[in-house]
Amino acid sequence: MTSVGAFAGMPRVRADGQRVGRISEFPFTLGVASGDPMPSSVVLWTRLAPRPYEVGSGLPPAGVVEVQWDIAGDEQFRNIERSGLTTASADFGYSVHVDVSGLQPGRSYWYRFRTGAWSSPVGRTRTAPAADASVRELRLGLASCQQYDGGYYTAHAHLAREELDAVFFVGDYIYENAIDAQAGERRLPAGSRLPEVFGHELKTLEDYRLRYALARTDPDLRAAHAAHPWVVTWDDHEVENNYAAGVPQAGEAPEGFLARRAAAYRAYWENMPLRPAQSPSGADMRLYRRLLFGRLAQFDVLDTRQYRSDQAYGDGWQYPGPESQDASRTMTGAAQERWLLDGFRTSTATWNVIPQQVAFSRRRLTLTGPSRLSMDAWDGYPASRDRVLQGARTAVAGNLIVLSGDSHIHLAMDIKQDFDDPRSPTVGVEILGSSITSGADGMEKPEDWAELLAANPHMSYYAKRRGYVVITLTPTHARADYRTLAYVTRPGAPVTTGASLVTRAGAPGFHPA
Repeated sequence: MTSVGAFAGMPRVRADGQRVGRISEFPFTLGVASGDPMPSSVVLWTRLAPRPYEVGSGLPPAGVVEVQWDIAGDEQFRNIERSGLTTASADFGYSVHVDVSGLQPGRSYWYRFRTGAWSSPVGRTRTAPAADASVRELRLGLASCQQYDGGYYTAHAHLAREELDAVFFVGDYIYENAIDAQAGERRLPAGSRLPEVFGHELKTLEDYRLRYALARTDPDLRAAHAAHPWVVTWDDHEVENNYAAGVPQAGEAPEGFLARRAAAYRAYWENMPLRPAQSPSGADMRLYRRLLFGRLAQFDVLDTRQYRSDQAYGDGWQYPGPESQDASRTMTGAAQERWLLDGFRTSTATWNVIPQQVAFSRRRLTLTGPSRLSMDAWDGYPASRDRVLQGARTAVAGNLIVLSGDSHIHLAMDIKQDFDDPRSPTVGVEILGSSITSGADGMEKPEDWAELLAANPHMSYYAKRRGYVVITLTPTHARADYRTLAYVTRPGAPVTTGASLVTRAGAPGFHPA
């Protein structure tokens, strides 16, 4: 067995830091998680919270707890391959991030944590294939937008039972809104109430920590984390609705907003299975990163919130004009854009996949005449979108797939070289997944179903149910299976497949499977 350091690159807890005494209550209430799989390493996560609904989670405001971790090649832990000791510090919300190295590529592992007399639930993870591996198939989950008071996380129960290599979660893990005592659309049973601590909008580090704890008390979310490694990125609600870089939505001084953003970013890192390299520095946190899965797929995970230009004409659906069409406007910021285009140039993968937050393709609302467009999505930043597509064409980075969330609907869209000309070449596809709960139950065919599909001939599927997407990548094709649930405002909904679409390698464009 080999001990692997957990906090390389992080501020170190002083060797004489006060040890927390015996923990008398089960501390692993928030479950376990893994993430960012590489061929020889993966991140393991947990956070100690004996009382998750209390400020401080039932642990002292200062101190450290020693935590043992194990990773094994079998679920019974007869063959423990790596283990070690680390510390969970109050400075980081008693979270644990262990970057385990020395693993075998393309292999499943099981992991657990222990402290004192307590053992965590067991999680299952999987490393990425070797960089030069010829991979026959990858199966991925796409999920986003899980407002706690929007309904039950039943979709995660189904996601946990899927056979997947990884889950990509593309934003809105929490929402910053106040939650009433009955948890909104969850409508807690008589006699059950949420504590008043959740009844205000999030502003402080403790506010954000508590909201993550609330989300993780859901057993279905814990099951999905324990079943698969996750690759995460944020959107707006992890801080505030529709914020843009250092600009709040409304009514908050910039300096106060940056302090709020710093608190939100810190809580995000504490609660996600991310490496120390992603830990924030004040109000800044580099989240964009690249993951390779053999020769089959390159994943360029984007951050379209921290560096973007402010929305033109407000953050809603507006008619485009000179401000939104300004060539200097950016969704990614200059450094991230260069990084992305450089990645296109060096990619040798069959599929170039961009997991990111908001709708990438054009979405008109009307069939004729000028149409309002979403100023918060890439339609509000067309020059930025054009630079990304031009960079992919110049680099001959074929088989482009964009993964998106945010909109609380399922959409399948062909990415056009020129969205103003429906006959222009298709240069990739976009898989936009619906929400886990946000928007409550929804409907299969909303009122604007026929009009939206007619106004956007590059759009081949549109539904407004809650759910997620299962994506299968092979050397010859990519398949998107859109899973839907009929309701989330009560638990136990069955899952169905609303549509299955395929795009062929070398011939971009969606077709029925």
